[in-house]
Amino acid sequence: MRLLERPLPTPEARDLLDLTRQIAAERCDTQTVNRFEGEARFPREVFDVLGETGLLSLPYPEELGGGGQPFEVYLQVIEELAGAWLAVGLGVSVHVLSCFPMVNYGTPEQQAEWLPRMLGGRTVGAYCLSEPDSGSDAAALRTTAASTETGFVVNGAKGWVTHGGVADYYNLMVRTGGPGARGISCLLAPAGTDGLQAARPEQKMGMAASPTATINLDEVELPASALLGEPGEGFRIAMAALDSGRLGIAACAVGVAQAALDVAADYASTRQQFGRSISEFQGIGFLLADMGASIEAARSLLLDAARAKDAGRDFGAAAAAAKLTATQTAMSVTTEAVQILGGVGYTKEFPVERYMREAKVLQIVEGTTQVQRLVLARALTS
Repeated sequence: MRLLERPLPTPEARDLLDLTRQIAAERCDTQTVNRFEGEARFPREVFDVLGETGLLSLPYPEELGGGGQPFEVYLQVIEELAGAWLAVGLGVSVHVLSCFPMVNYGTPEQQAEWLPRMLGGRTVGAYCLSEPDSGSDAAALRTTAASTETGFVVNGAKGWVTHGGVADYYNLMVRTGGPGARGISCLLAPAGTDGLQAARPEQKMGMAASPTATINLDEVELPASALLGEPGEGFRIAMAALDSGRLGIAACAVGVAQAALDVAADYASTRQQFGRSISEFQGIGFLLADMGASIEAARSLLLDAARAKDAGRDFGAAAAAAKLTATQTAMSVTTEAVQILGGVGYTKEFPVERYMREAKVLQIVEGTTQVQRLVLARALTS
């Protein structure tokens, strides 16, 4: 249950959210989620359905094949999906992030070749910025792309790649020039390119159905047309994409937190102790109240940042504030949900233990909690 119902910005938004909830109910039920998570199996079938219904391209222009929806609507779709299954909600956010370089920096020829597949729902993408030795310090990346007569030869490794091994294409941030941010460019590499190989997926504490893997690049030959934007523009592309991507992660965090609250509130209303429901005890009721209030605060920050983006205003600091607040809220709310359920909350009989494990990664991906604080501190003092 939500404490506040907000108006939707477009006539299509209600239909899109209803469609999203229908798909989530049919394709992301608890039995399916538990089976795929237990088998560490990527739910490609769910992404196929989302692609067919247009939910993989919502925030991009209709003239390019996108859904033409405001970011505010897209983020509410992400929230719904993440609340049902974080591997799906985060996966949609990552795919939309992977389309960003082509949509915003691709030439008309590149867009004609790639966007029908990217935005038409026939492919799932990945975004490769981090490396084993460059996480938060992204400008220190070492993967190189040497120029040749016909294009580039790429060598190195990209770490912590969501959809690594199952993606149809990879955005590669690589070094084509000297040290620092100005030497980085963005290349697009199809899966199956010779020399591009995914390592064994990481063994994570949550989101087993969303593979995270190192992508090894050994003498990978790419044509000159693989370059997105200008040489040396890759770091700027990466940072611009991350501003939007952080809002996607914040929406995932709100979705997971809301799902945990819903389970906890339902359990507290039906669980009887000392002759009454445990929700009537202040120790539980006040916990639920704080959880609901913090979720609404995070959701408000998220949607305010989205509206700033939709209006064409600078939203980088607002995105950092939304991600910081929403991910902290998700970690706190899911932990309290486990506490409210007590012993059964620590078992797999209820999904709150999964929510708690999943919430942690949201404080790390696409800029850690500490990085968001750095962004905000600089915004406040510059």
